Amino acid sequence: MTEKLFYQDPYLFEFDAAVLACRPEKEGYAITLDRTAFYPEGGGQLTDLGFLNDIPVTFVKEIGEEIYHFCPAPLEAGTQVHGRVDAPRRFDLMQQHSGEHIASGLICAAFHCDNVGFHISDPFVIIDYNASISWEELKEIELAANRYIWENRPMAVHYPSKEALHQMEFRSKKELKDLSGDIRIVEFPGADICACCGTHVKFSGEVGLIKFISCVPHRGGVRIEMLSGGRALRYVDAVQSQNHQISVALSAKETETAAAVERLKKEALSLKERLAVLETRAIEEKAAALAGKGPALLLEENMSVDSVRRLADAVMQSCGGFCAVLSDCGEDGIRYAMGQEGGDLRELVKALNEAFSGRGGGKPHFVQGTLRGDVQKAAAFIREALGVENA
Repeated sequence: MTEKLFYQDPYLFEFDAAVLACRPEKEGYAITLDRTAFYPEGGGQLTDLGFLNDIPVTFVKEIGEEIYHFCPAPLEAGTQVHGRVDAPRRFDLMQQHSGEHIASGLICAAFHCDNVGFHISDPFVIIDYNASISWEELKEIELAANRYIWENRPMAVHYPSKEALHQMEFRSKKELKDLSGDIRIVEFPGADICACCGTHVKFSGEVGLIKFISCVPHRGGVRIEMLSGGRALRYVDAVQSQNHQISVALSAKETETAAAVERLKKEALSLKERLAVLETRAIEEKAAALAGKGPALLLEENMSVDSVRRLADAVMQSCGGFCAVLSDCGEDGIRYAMGQEGGDLRELVKALNEAFSGRGGGKPHFVQGTLRGDVQKAAAFIREALGVENA
């Protein structure tokens, strides 16, 4: 049985131990020690990482009463080792886990719900609740959770007797069928009391900050993404940096960027509508100019997919024959549309796509797609295929 030093002191990041056994695995070795400060993955919390002597510990897992340290190199049984836990990673996980307890305790009390899913992922902590919670309601919980953090309340760990457990009200993230064994209860007085096997900060103030990132419907309840401590600060810094860049670009105060973006969207929509009117007029004028003049091949620049299609269709109907529109769009390739009233362009478009690494298709009499290569060469290919020089 491995002695769990991480429960005795979650801030113990270096320790000495003896190797009990070492067995080969698919990708390295599984090493057991008589004592360890490495937390094994479980209860929604990620594994600790670090070193045994100079050998990396890449994963830690508890099986039965033993804790296995997975390493790329072996250590002989009986060897004395010095273990070093990745302290910044452990403290980050403690912040995330403790922040989740504080938030979940307040949420479950306020909405009379259960935490039905929990995982510390990268970068977010993901929590599921079996209740409908709005973003506005969640923001009120966020404020209450941060006020609790500012009060710097002490955390407590209990191992109640069987009798005490049956009389105690506490949360559990999974069903506890047997209350006769040692049940570890983690308590943040005034916020949460929960059965938990994870590591936690000693005082709520060490969580630093709680920030909810999203809240979306999930399986009849909600799924919440949140961050605590250093992760929350880095997120806020990243968002602030992005907002600063936007404020500079829009010449707006950082507290007024949303309004500036709305104004920009309205201006863009107005310009788009004006452009659509002008483009429609240009297409109509070009179709009128080519009326009755036979096959037409038009070379354009940076036209949208819809505009290429509309121009080809309008000219096809007015010119009295075949029409192809090729629009050179730089890195996006060549956009094309071709039409011929009563015709069948399938063989032509197949050969065109093969010759210019293209993709596209459509109805027999009207096709569209994209090509790669030189637009002049693509135009020459079409002229040759049709046997038309003046198109």
